[in-house]
Amino acid sequence: MAKRKLELLAPAANAQIAIQAVLHGADAVYMGATSHGARKSASNSIESIAEVVEFAHQYRVKVYVTVNTIVYENELKKVYQLCESLYRIGVDAIIVQDMALLDLNLPPIALHASTQCDIRTPEKARFLQDVGFSQLVLARELTLEEIRKITETVSVPVECFVHGALCVSYSGRCHASFVTLGRSANRGECAQICRMPFTLTDSRGRVLAKDKHLLSLRDFNASDKIGALIEAGVSSFKIEGRLKDMDYVKNIVAYYRAKIDEIIASNPDKYERSSFGKSSVSFKPQPCKSFNRGFTDYFLPSWKSVNIASFLTPKSMGEIISDIRLLHNGDGISFFDKNGLYQGVHINRVEGNKIIPGRKIDIPKGTVIHRTNDIEWQKMMSRPTADRKLALNVTLDNNGVTGEDERGVKVRILLDVTKEIGRKEIDYKSEFEKLGNTPYFLNSYYASHDRDMFIPRSEINELRRRLIRYLDQANLLTYPYDKRREEKEFTIYPSKELDFRDNVANSVAEKFYLRHGVEKIEKTIETKTTTPEKDIVVMTTRYCILRELGMCKKNVRPTFQEPLKLIGGSKEFRLRFNCSNCEMEVLLDSKCNNS
Repeated sequence: MAKRKLELLAPAANAQIAIQAVLHGADAVYMGATSHGARKSASNSIESIAEVVEFAHQYRVKVYVTVNTIVYENELKKVYQLCESLYRIGVDAIIVQDMALLDLNLPPIALHASTQCDIRTPEKARFLQDVGFSQLVLARELTLEEIRKITETVSVPVECFVHGALCVSYSGRCHASFVTLGRSANRGECAQICRMPFTLTDSRGRVLAKDKHLLSLRDFNASDKIGALIEAGVSSFKIEGRLKDMDYVKNIVAYYRAKIDEIIASNPDKYERSSFGKSSVSFKPQPCKSFNRGFTDYFLPSWKSVNIASFLTPKSMGEIISDIRLLHNGDGISFFDKNGLYQGVHINRVEGNKIIPGRKIDIPKGTVIHRTNDIEWQKMMSRPTADRKLALNVTLDNNGVTGEDERGVKVRILLDVTKEIGRKEIDYKSEFEKLGNTPYFLNSYYASHDRDMFIPRSEINELRRRLIRYLDQANLLTYPYDKRREEKEFTIYPSKELDFRDNVANSVAEKFYLRHGVEKIEKTIETKTTTPEKDIVVMTTRYCILRELGMCKKNVRPTFQEPLKLIGGSKEFRLRFNCSNCEMEVLLDSKCNNS
């Protein structure tokens, strides 16, 4: 039975971060292109992406590019040309949301179904596989058992998020930012309404929670569930963070690299890495050192999970400090004051067990202190912190030299060598070890030549350089690209009707769904010229405010009167609870002031 390839997938805001992700152990990186990425501020030129492709492919690390927004009718030609450019520079796959891309007659580049496709059921996963997607990015809200049911239904690799920020709404089904501010999350312009403070009231005006970040979730950390995810059939482990800085990517990639490598080492007959080269890092990875709102493993254990929200602040919590003497001059700390308000301050000096802050502060006795900026850590992370090398085996005989690396790339160079008795013998092994800034290290050396064979040192050095150059060329010529999967005929979509939350924004996507059995299609709200005269469901979420507050109607008798409302500044939303499915809907009343 073939080993299952496991992929650690890292985010990159730009080419420099992508290269660091590779050096720190990523098997694949994903980044935005010039347009139509779900993080508009993380765009990259074709030239920058080409630079990443060239570097990453040395290690057989894949490069995925996000073209995962909805596409307007007048943009179809532009998106086609963009995808054509990405194919031409050697990108491995395009991550998409809009089904129009399946019918645009693109070059045969692999397509991955974005998490924006809201893949929560085996039926939808099977459909997307059968219409041509090569990899499926599942919704974040699934339990391990639900993930298992999906992986047992499909044969393509399944990808799951394992770390980073969480969207409170099902991805691709959030319109809160658009209907309130005109900024569409499905166009990469999310205003993060969910991170705002809200007051929760019932229909009688009773305040159930005041000025809390009731829709703001903690950050995802599934590091303790990697083994369980692998057993559930997941093959690609995705780190969120295309807006995160380089330090974050270095730290989190190195952390998950060690976790996955440990599992592979314990199961060498079952799993293997999907890329090559061993990364050596000069620091101990610690997720608490990077931006985080506190951690949760979300719904992986159970859809009844609680303590997954960050009510007090949407800002980074950093790491808990148990002893003030662990702080450094220049660190940043945070805490909650006696009124429960989040406070942050810069430390000028640390003197024994006392801190001298940059401004006057009042920290109540017993307060938990968080370090949100570790100055010494930042200094260390600003320097080169990782290297990645490919194992190279060299054999030298009477007729030439053979080099074979761990990728399976093999090169043979024939030689016309001199045999001279009495010449000083050269240590050829030490010469082949001089691999300098190349991506190789000499793993083994075997000599089978006659003792009187002589190659001048200048020629052996040139031979080594030629060997490396030919290995690089051979790697490019034999690089294993994944191609677009063929669509199976008569594939029927699981639903007969689509509403605006299914994000059909152009005629090509509309024809795609009609061809696959959909009978009624409502276009996405972004393409409508008027606001619908009805309540608009702007979020659908498995997270429930009542459950998080200990007020689940299944467990306790309600003391409030519905409907409940979330009020934040000029924003007012109504909540609707579908307790049979354990889902909450956030609605914007079309009559409310949406300014």
